[in-house]
Amino acid sequence: MRDFLFVACVIFTSLISSASADPNSQNGFNLNGALVPVDEILSGGPPRDGIPAIDKPVFLKADNAKEVRDNARVLGITRNGVSKAYPISMMNYHEIVNDRFNDEAIAVTYCPLCGSGVAFKTDVAGYQLQFGVSGLLYNSDVLLYDRRTNSLWSQLLSKAITGSLKGKELTRIPIEHTTWADWRTQNPETLVLSQDTGYRRDYQDNPYAGYDEHEGVYFPVSFRSKGYHPKEQVLGININHQAKAYPFVELGKASKNNMIEIKDEVAGQIITVRFDKMHKSAKAFDAEGKQIAGTTLYWFAWFTFNPKTTVFKVK
Repeated sequence: MRDFLFVACVIFTSLISSASADPNSQNGFNLNGALVPVDEILSGGPPRDGIPAIDKPVFLKADNAKEVRDNARVLGITRNGVSKAYPISMMNYHEIVNDRFNDEAIAVTYCPLCGSGVAFKTDVAGYQLQFGVSGLLYNSDVLLYDRRTNSLWSQLLSKAITGSLKGKELTRIPIEHTTWADWRTQNPETLVLSQDTGYRRDYQDNPYAGYDEHEGVYFPVSFRSKGYHPKEQVLGININHQAKAYPFVELGKASKNNMIEIKDEVAGQIITVRFDKMHKSAKAFDAEGKQIAGTTLYWFAWFTFNPKTTVFKVK
C-alpha cells in the first residue's frame, strides 16, 4: 500500500507538470495526426528510455536460475524449437526485451500498469524494428517506440498511432503468463532471462507492490466497468474483431478441479480455454489445437480497449 501511494503521488506530480507542455510534442515525439486523442497520451513520468529496454538479453538454463522462485510470475514463449521465460520482476523494470528465437526477431513487452504481457514479430513494412520505452501512455498502457522511425506503438492496440508507420499493425505471437514452476515443468529445457542485464536494479523489489490489489488506477482511461474488481485477471481473446474476456474468477467457478477446460465459440470459431487454478494461468486454442495469441491482463485494461467485449460467465 505504501508503494502504491508513493508512486501515485509521483505520477500525479508528473501529470500536473506535463499539463502545460506542448500537447503535440511529448518526450521528443511528434504527436500531430495521432490516431488517438492527443490529450489522452500522457507522460508516465520517466523520459524516453528512462525505463531501459533490454537489447542484448542473456539467458540461463533452468537449473542455473537459482534466484527465480517457484511461485515467481513469468512470461513464457516457445517458438522455433526454443523456450524462454521472462520473470515479471525483471519486466517491471524494463518492459521490453528485444530478443530472437533463432533467426526470428521478437519483441517481448510487459506493461505493469495493465498487467499485460504481449509478444510481437518485429518485421513491419519491410523493416526489422527494435523497440524502446517512450515514457508515454495511452489508456494507462505503455507506448512503445521503434528506433528506426520514432513511431509510437500502442501495446494493446498492437498498432502504430503516430509517425511514418502510423496505422501499421504488429503481429502477436502466443505468450503464457504463469509461474516459474509451471513453465519449467511444461518446458524442462527452457532458458530464463538472466539478471545480468548491465543495469543496477534490485529485481527482488517490486516497485508496484500493492497495485494489483488496489481498486485505483494511476491514469485516467476511456472506459470503466464495475462488473469486476479493476485488477481481476482475465484472458482476453480477439478473433475477427470480436472480443471476449474470460475472468479468472469465472473460470474458477467452472470446475472444482485444478485444471479446467472449456469449449466456447468466438466469432463463429470453436475455441478451447484451459485454466490452471493453482498457477492462475489461462490459454486458448483454436479448433486445430493451435494456441491463440490471447492476452492475460487486468479487467479494467481489457475493457477500456474493448468496451464492446462479451464476457464468459458461469451460468
